[in-house]
Amino acid sequence: MQIGPYQLKNQLIVAPMAGVTDQAFRNLCLRYGAALAVSEMLSSNPEVWDTDKSRQRMTHSGEEGIRSVQIAGADPELMAQAAQFNVEQGAHIIDINMGCPAKKVNKKLAGSALMQNPPLVKEILQAVVAAVEVPVTLKIRTGWEPEHRNGVQIAQIAEDCGIASLAVHGRTRQCMYRGNAEYDTIKAIKQNVSIPVVANGDIDSPEKARFVLDYTGVDALMIGRGAQGRPWIFREIQHYLDTGNKLAPIEVAEQRQVMLEHLTKLYDLYGEYKGIRFARKHIGWYLDQEDQRQFRADFNQLETAAEQYSLVEYYFDELVKN
Repeated sequence: MQIGPYQLKNQLIVAPMAGVTDQAFRNLCLRYGAALAVSEMLSSNPEVWDTDKSRQRMTHSGEEGIRSVQIAGADPELMAQAAQFNVEQGAHIIDINMGCPAKKVNKKLAGSALMQNPPLVKEILQAVVAAVEVPVTLKIRTGWEPEHRNGVQIAQIAEDCGIASLAVHGRTRQCMYRGNAEYDTIKAIKQNVSIPVVANGDIDSPEKARFVLDYTGVDALMIGRGAQGRPWIFREIQHYLDTGNKLAPIEVAEQRQVMLEHLTKLYDLYGEYKGIRFARKHIGWYLDQEDQRQFRADFNQLETAAEQYSLVEYYFDELVKN
């Protein structure tokens, strides 16, 4: 798949997820075979660009691969300025968020709320595309609510405005993350535009990846929650797409190495206080089985990085013994 001048090495993209796809997580996914990892959403409001959270989200020093930065907002001029600012900070691609269903985003008429206002969508897309020389991509949902799936209309506007590629989550804003993603609308979008289309939503296994590619005819897949606690899913999917065979499960020693490295990167990125709190979330995803409940409870009580790191080491030492 081609995005402007950038040729992706395969069809697998990491979805932008607030509080998840920081630099540490993106680099892990890229190492395990993702062709592109889109950063966490950044507000177009310049008043928040100098906060610790925004500075951490804008950190790309030492990052591997193509740097795609997602911006969110509802004011065309501010969105254009945000795009320019992030290109100056090193973004290779600007991604526009019109898919986030969160109330705090939608109450500002940003995210998926914009799908209710196609004329404003057009204004924003035109402003951002005109403001930067790098490719601009767009992420949407299928519509605002099941009775108003206007994804095809928004996709056609995007193509007319010069959007380089379009990612579509197979739910409406009203659906949030409930129920099952539907791919009929994504298939219809692919059939009605000529720009690359990326399918997103509930792609959590190699078999599901193959099905969605075949059913929708899209150019690539975007994987979000399926990669939480499982960054190696990209390797598993690519192997299945290439061979038709499932890859053997990740070995315990490799999983141990990944988790310990992830912890270290979180502490380095956020500092100890915030790092150990982000670590609780990620470790909960890595070890989410019923028989690991007590470990998660113990881990979440720890207040130092050294204790967290040592407990994960102990967990795997005991696992190997047994």
